[in-house]
Amino acid sequence: RDVQFGDGQWVRGKSLDTFCPLGPVLVTAVAIPDPQTLAIRTLLNGQVMQDSSTAEMIFSVAELIAYCSQSFTLYPGDVLLTGTPHGVGLGREPRVWMQDGDEIVVEIEQIGRLANQCRVVG
Repeated sequence: RDVQFGDGQWVRGKSLDTFCPLGPVLVTAVAIPDPQTLAIRTLLNGQVMQDSSTAEMIFSVAELIAYCSQSFTLYPGDVLLTGTPHGVGLGREPRVWMQDGDEIVVEIEQIGRLANQCRVVG
């Protein structure tokens, strides 16, 4: 967060090496009949930090695709990242920051589970 707050623009702070892992599976739109009804959970060391649904998105998946398509071409395999549900550490009191060795797990219904260990490098 130091990088993104210092720049005034969040892109660099979210784009460093090892950031934004995707997987271990990606699914096609055919496999998800209604992308607006998927449960999303984030756990930090087994504690639920975020428990939400794509139904709570400000804009629907269809609206996001239509909006992006007005500015650039979308190709099969492209990924649109939509932000994060409520519950991030910055918005908690006291604030919660990931520490070296923490395990972060993201689960999305009908898609799968991604688990990573947080490591301080350097």
